[in-house]
Amino acid sequence: MEENKENIEQKEVPKHRDKIEALDNMSLGISIVVAIALGVGAGLLLKSWTGYTWTLWIGVFYGISAAVLNVYKAYKKAKKDLDKLADDPKYAHLKKYGYNDQKDEDDK
Repeated sequence: MEENKENIEQKEVPKHRDKIEALDNMSLGISIVVAIALGVGAGLLLKSWTGYTWTLWIGVFYGISAAVLNVYKAYKKAKKDLDKLADDPKYAHLKKYGYNDQKDEDDK
């Protein structure tokens, strides 16, 4: 019965999970560029349809807003992961007392 539990726990963790997480983090930069490019493209399309230059800036605004939203979502995800790490018993001291990088005068 214990062997079945170990097999189930091993199946839950994907084999290439670390690679997938790295690709997910790398995709943030790409998504920023794509969001802004799509916004500029939509703005140029609106400008060609309407003939008004200010409609270009609407598209640029939406593209930059989408890029900022992507960064915010990535921040929330990273913060959630770091909060889980802070609950780890190995880091309980850091959570309680904080990180102090200053050396004592005796260590000089």
